[in-house]
Amino acid sequence: MGGGGGGTARLRSVTRRISTVLAVLGGLGVAALVAVWVPAGWWAALAAHWAVLLLVVATVAALTASAVLRYRSGDRRRRAAEASAAPVAPDRPLRPLPSWVIPAGAVAVAAVTWLAVWGLQATLPEAGTQVQRAQLRVEGIRTGLTIGAGVTAAFALLLAFRRQQLAERTQQATEYDAGEKRVTELYVKAAEQLGSDKAPVRLAGLYALERLAQDNPAQRQSIVEVICAYLRMPYTPPEAKPTPEPADQAPAAEGSSGDGEKPTVDPREERQVRLAAQRILARHLRPETRDKKPDPSYWGPAVVLDLTEAVLLDVDFSDCHLHDATFTGAHFVGPARFHSTTFSGDARFRRATFRGETSFSGVTVRGTASFDRVTFSGGARFGGAMFGGDAWFGGVKFIGGTWFGRVMFSGGAGFEGAMFIADAQFDRAMFCGGAWFSGAMFGGDAQFGGVTFRGDAWFGRVMFSGGANFAGATLNGESYGGPANQ
Repeated sequence: MGGGGGGTARLRSVTRRISTVLAVLGGLGVAALVAVWVPAGWWAALAAHWAVLLLVVATVAALTASAVLRYRSGDRRRRAAEASAAPVAPDRPLRPLPSWVIPAGAVAVAAVTWLAVWGLQATLPEAGTQVQRAQLRVEGIRTGLTIGAGVTAAFALLLAFRRQQLAERTQQATEYDAGEKRVTELYVKAAEQLGSDKAPVRLAGLYALERLAQDNPAQRQSIVEVICAYLRMPYTPPEAKPTPEPADQAPAAEGSSGDGEKPTVDPREERQVRLAAQRILARHLRPETRDKKPDPSYWGPAVVLDLTEAVLLDVDFSDCHLHDATFTGAHFVGPARFHSTTFSGDARFRRATFRGETSFSGVTVRGTASFDRVTFSGGARFGGAMFGGDAWFGGVKFIGGTWFGRVMFSGGAGFEGAMFIADAQFDRAMFCGGAWFSGAMFGGDAQFGGVTFRGDAWFGRVMFSGGANFAGATLNGESYGGPANQ
């Protein structure tokens, strides 16, 4: 698909250059003909009516500039579309010429010719002999007819240009239909491969979808949705150390359940397929490369992820930039990395389960962040995170250590009923809105040193089983020693 688009772009570029050169040559030719054919006496007459001549030239120049700018604006849009290999949608269809255009054009040509002849005859100089005046009248008639012929040629050129434009748009529509058909065929074939019971076939389907999305920006969101739907399919991860089969038992045939039913999927092979799907998503959600240069494979910040109840393995969305993301009820097996990830919309993690170490360090959520009733089995790091909207952690269970140091909560922050089994650190965190810790339980040490509460802070029914440090904390600009000193 990419070769056809590039060939079309080169052909159009050559056509534009040739048309520009021909237009310049044609203009020079017309100027030369006017200079040769118009007698010297007529130049004096034209100079006498310089105001009218200037008005005519300005009008023609304005109309020509308007037509050129209108054409160039559409041409720029086509060149922008040619930057990718995706089929270019045809421009809006040309309106058919009304039936009166041709007769009106003929009348206009005749009128212009008559006016030119009449105007030139009316401005004949009185000086000179009768023979000279007769010669001037003949020259005037010839000049007027020449002007009429020029107008006729311009009208014919306009019709030819419109005919060429119609042919180009017809060809463009044909190429677009063929490209769309090809995209649809590749899309359907790749989706069918994802349903195969063989892991290599499923991998081929994923990489085919990746290539299709890279070449066709309009299809990226739908392809992301297909990959997310695949990850949402039920899946049980394999055990870390699979149980060996008895020596006297022959291994079951690959891809067969042994009872004549539908072939089963090897969970170890499925793990590799799911890891590949996750890497495809992460690879195209990073706007910059490792050396901080724009990544051409970035699919844009408007991509929306819906991984509700998905099983994600060793997921790594570090440095990714996406819009809304839904991980409600998702199961994160192994470490989960969202280091320096940017969510330009909302981030939803309600009822998700993290079984390994989790890092949200440096994450930016510009919308609402929802972590209600999430379970973090390992450590959870949110150091340096920025929450532009409300951040809800109600009923969250932190089994491992928790770090919220230097976190910025621009909106409300709710930790009502949260359980911190191990140590919890909120050192130098800033709560710009309300902070709710009502009913929270801290099983280890709770560090709130240097915390800034710019709004109200609620610690009703909070339980501190370990130490609670509020050294240097402030509440509404005043020193705050913790809920025991309220």
